[in-house]
Amino acid sequence: MTTSSAQDPRSEASQDPGFTVPTWMHVLGGWVNRSPRTWIKLGNLETRVVQDAIADITVDRPVYVSGLARSGTTILLERLAEHSHVATHRYADFPPLLTPYWWNRWLALVPNSQEVAQERAHKDGITITSQSPEAFEEMLWMAFFPHAHDPNHCAVFDRQASHPEFERFYDEHIRKLLAVRQRQRYVAKGNYNLVRLGYLHRLYPEARFLVAIRDPVWHIASLMKQQALFTTGETNQPRALEHMRRVGHFEFGLDRRAINVGDDTMTAKITELWETGQEVEGWAHYWADIYRHVANLLDNDPALRDACLVVRYEDLCSQPEEMLTRVHVHSQLSVEPQALREAASGLHAPTYYRPKFSDRELTLIREITQPVAARFGYSNESGY
Repeated sequence: MTTSSAQDPRSEASQDPGFTVPTWMHVLGGWVNRSPRTWIKLGNLETRVVQDAIADITVDRPVYVSGLARSGTTILLERLAEHSHVATHRYADFPPLLTPYWWNRWLALVPNSQEVAQERAHKDGITITSQSPEAFEEMLWMAFFPHAHDPNHCAVFDRQASHPEFERFYDEHIRKLLAVRQRQRYVAKGNYNLVRLGYLHRLYPEARFLVAIRDPVWHIASLMKQQALFTTGETNQPRALEHMRRVGHFEFGLDRRAINVGDDTMTAKITELWETGQEVEGWAHYWADIYRHVANLLDNDPALRDACLVVRYEDLCSQPEEMLTRVHVHSQLSVEPQALREAASGLHAPTYYRPKFSDRELTLIREITQPVAARFGYSNESGY
């Protein structure tokens, strides 16, 4: 994390994150995106060819990290990815994500160049290389569910959802990733998996889920900061917009889309508020809509509730060692105390920005979000 002077998230509009998408990645990524059935067939062919390598591999207690963007999901992913038993998707897996075994075998033959970690486009102090873990699982979902990000369609996948072709491909994909990484446990970050918890738990009853959440005032400030940043970046670099679409990141930018959790009227209202520049109110309703869905789901599904650990961003920052211990215990990943202390070092609340909402905006956020926030232990006073 970085430190700088406090600033209003709306002031980020003048900053350019400097998006770059290499030509080879743009071209190959476009082919994968336009031809999902072709790449599904290639993935199936890969599975048949490497069947001996994955025959004895099963998907054992996968761990799913999910939450509305800017809730701490990347921190959780990175800390879990440090475990020697864990395999995740990496930045280097894009674009041919649907053929992970062949692609990673090929990458292993390419001479390694010395990489220097760079701050990611979010400008949040998190540095990355091509080997850093990333949320690319969404490409699998989009290949089989073309309307997954259409705000006019309910995006919820519950225990009754079924798609045998996807389920087989998905399971084989994870097994191939485990085989090529030579690891035992799969960990995935997927913000959109918030609306697929029931489905995933049906597929993997022993799965563990980490649900990230953040105080709505700070959360909305961070969301607004990223929206301004990505809008500027995608305006200046059109390839970046296409890249975000191809990897399934619709949280920010010129093609921002609300997740429809089953209330068409609310989703339309959120979209209209965003389109008319009413960012604070739009994000407040969105935060409440998403986490109301999560709270209701956990209240009504005891088995899923037992499989989920809610991780509040503030607790992760103020009690990092304690919270990371709980995260690893819940994920059933053993870790040495010294490793936990090292993982916890450096985790703290952000110092590189501070929300500057008016009194009216603060009142609006609290009125809209408080009934839901209270269900996750947040008081009416946000600490801001």
